[in-house]
Amino acid sequence: MMDVLFITPGNASGIYQELADDYSAIEPPTWALLLAQSCRAVGFVVGLIDINAEKLEKSQVLERITSFSPRLLCFVVYGQNVNSGTVNMSGAIAMSDYLREAGVKIPIAYLGSYVQALPVKALKDEPSIDLAFTNEGVYALRNLLSLPVIDLNDLSAVKGIAWRKNGRIIMNRPEKIVPDERMDTDLPGYAWDLLPYKARPFDLYKAPLWHAEYDQAKRTPYAAIQTSLGCRFGCDFCMINILNRDDNDETGVAANYRGMRYWTPEFIFREFEKLISMGVETIKITDEMFLLDKNHFIPLCEMLRKNGYGKKLRMWAYSRIDTIKRPELLALVREAGIKWLALGIESGDQEIRIEVSKGKFEDVDIRQVVKQVHDAGIEVMANYIFGLQGDTRESMRKTLDLSLELCTFGWNGYAMMALPGSKVYKDAIDRGIPLPDTYEGFSFHGYNTLPLPTETLSAGEILAFRDRAYQIYHSDPAFLDTIKNKFGEKAHANILEMLKIKLKRKILQTDERSALQGETDSI
Repeated sequence: MMDVLFITPGNASGIYQELADDYSAIEPPTWALLLAQSCRAVGFVVGLIDINAEKLEKSQVLERITSFSPRLLCFVVYGQNVNSGTVNMSGAIAMSDYLREAGVKIPIAYLGSYVQALPVKALKDEPSIDLAFTNEGVYALRNLLSLPVIDLNDLSAVKGIAWRKNGRIIMNRPEKIVPDERMDTDLPGYAWDLLPYKARPFDLYKAPLWHAEYDQAKRTPYAAIQTSLGCRFGCDFCMINILNRDDNDETGVAANYRGMRYWTPEFIFREFEKLISMGVETIKITDEMFLLDKNHFIPLCEMLRKNGYGKKLRMWAYSRIDTIKRPELLALVREAGIKWLALGIESGDQEIRIEVSKGKFEDVDIRQVVKQVHDAGIEVMANYIFGLQGDTRESMRKTLDLSLELCTFGWNGYAMMALPGSKVYKDAIDRGIPLPDTYEGFSFHGYNTLPLPTETLSAGEILAFRDRAYQIYHSDPAFLDTIKNKFGEKAHANILEMLKIKLKRKILQTDERSALQGETDSI
């Protein structure tokens, strides 16, 4: 009998609208794969259904569940970045509700950033969820599967979960997270063999268009991998540390954890070897802080360079702009196969940029940092946020102007969102600021999206500015010329084709949209 069947939900159209068809990425469900391998390592039988990658109908999922007949269904509800797990709750709930209506009696557990942030609310709002993991779930899942029978009326001994007893929601004692010294042992890699595919491994997974140098043919096969967990910083808008919570607080902010844990470089290198042996060359390093600890990333990069893998790979990784200080290290990073760095520039206004991370953002010369990265032969995916605390129309214009000046080959702009698990979410609740009333409303690209207002700007004004800035940047002649010169005419044409898709926004409809669009046309 199968002990646990992991399910990763899908709702790309609700999250990305028309971008879902040809432009949004499809990543392997890395956390589900880590959990699956962890469970197998201690003798449990596991399976996986990736609804998102296979684009399965609900009836098809039901058929597979019936054939597998697992003891537990575990919905793993994360997104393609640590902040996007909430939006995938929409597809997950639709699926678990359907299973209950179809008469499925198997216990349904949820694990993901939303239920980790708000376990009591999740169980209160969603009757199809039987229990929720309140931490990263590694040991809590083992605790649950070790029971001879998963009795939903008696789970008081299982640490690390929230559940119902006689209609009352109970949060059990927290379970510890995997300590640094146990990473290689208790999270022993990825169950890559469980992933679905058609003609070749990973052919159902697609990189973002920019990562593939704006060439659709290079988007697959695609994989994502983590070399560390956690973050040392505490930016107000982020909820990464909710993944590592070891408390039973119900407020949705994991304020007690500020640590990072690492797999050994040798261990991660072997995972890269597996991916390369399966023909994967386009890879995302998911770590929020890959270039933070040189004792970690230097040995790994040196191994990739020494074995010649850097010449084959097309990788990207995240970094803060204040952690890139040594040009010689950038040369090593490039030789290891990292051709893109995603930099969190956030704002063109220095005071706002420093305030958002409460002084933890070191003052740096952004232009010089981007120049150093470019000089090393690495392209930049620049990330900006519109509507940060203190933002005005003038400061947002300053952010757009800086992005045009930097002219990076990648550009992401987001309207400030109060994501469950972040400090700004709790602050918004405390201050009575309206928040999205659907899971899809937390999507940066969704129709129902509802960003936060500032003291001087409404949510609609910020969103209209962001959407207009997206069009301005990607149609800028300087940007398009650099793309054409670097990647060719096809890449240039693909960007122009992408620009034809205009996101629809509920809060920017009819007369209100016209008024706001008139204001943003002048930026």
